[in-house]
Amino acid sequence: MMQTQMIIESWNITVKRVYDLLVKLSDEELMKVVSPNRNRGIYLLGHLTAANDSMLPLLGFREPMLPELKDCFLRNPDNLEALPFTITDLRQKWIAVDDELKKHFNNLSTEDWLQKHTAISDEDFAKEPHRNRLNVLLSRTNHLSYHQGQLALLLK
Repeated sequence: MMQTQMIIESWNITVKRVYDLLVKLSDEELMKVVSPNRNRGIYLLGHLTAANDSMLPLLGFREPMLPELKDCFLRNPDNLEALPFTITDLRQKWIAVDDELKKHFNNLSTEDWLQKHTAISDEDFAKEPHRNRLNVLLSRTNHLSYHQGQLALLLK
């Protein structure tokens, strides 16, 4: 189905744009807050990596690769203190998660994308079939795009 391919392509474009930003941003720039009382770039990098990693079990592919990121970047806000991960580590983790997602995405048919994700029961999915894997990808693309905009504020 063409719509499925369009949504996947939108994800791929957004991931590439974030990657390109991460290449352009220096470590010093990633240590800055995007605006007063907001997150630092390093936190956003960790947050996006953890959020993308959480897609692996949500879409039924596998357990998360990086469960150690969850507490720091999904359960807690940036408190502007030192983080237990370096920017270099987080950049590498971002690429590893993206590669793993691509591997799984490339093996799904349109019908596979329209199947339920793991956070919905069979009963609820029968009532709300739009709560499928493809809808997760669409919402995560929007999430990624939002934070891409924040990261862009860090460019000199």
